[in-house]
Amino acid sequence: MSRIGKQPVEAPKGVEIKINGQTVVAKGPKGERSFTVPAEVVVAMYDGALTFKPADDSKRARQMWGMSRTQAANCVQGVSEGFTRNLLITGVGYRAAAQGKTLKLSLGYSHDVDFAIPDGIEVKTPKPTEIEVSGIDQQLVGQVAANIREWRKPEPYKGKGIRYSDEYIFRKEGKKK
Repeated sequence: MSRIGKQPVEAPKGVEIKINGQTVVAKGPKGERSFTVPAEVVVAMYDGALTFKPADDSKRARQMWGMSRTQAANCVQGVSEGFTRNLLITGVGYRAAAQGKTLKLSLGYSHDVDFAIPDGIEVKTPKPTEIEVSGIDQQLVGQVAANIREWRKPEPYKGKGIRYSDEYIFRKEGKKK
């Protein structure tokens, strides 16, 4: 049985959770998020916490059970704390600057890359070699960070490129004579 699905989703202080049919709505200091629970899962509210149960004993219902609980927990965490992904830029002359809803990247190409920041995402550049992507939607934050990283992936010989702050780049040795 699913251990994750059995855990209730507690509402932290300042977060309000409502259930409208199969839709879970979370309101908090950072905004509002909603999640539609699949029909295979039954959602209920007990003592201010969300609980999830499979509607029947089918394999599909058990699969959706833990996933639904996790997505609801991510909605609650997003509106209370938010999600952040940090990127580091390594390389001579490589830098980034946030300008309104555009991220300007200098990555060694013949031109600067202007990356349009989608709605609901905030991008900060505390240093020219650091990028901080944050928002209330975990999937969107991760996708935007991956799209930024895609412009210049870190290469294994010198380590130049854009990498996640917690990512390890396996370095290769160059040619030997």
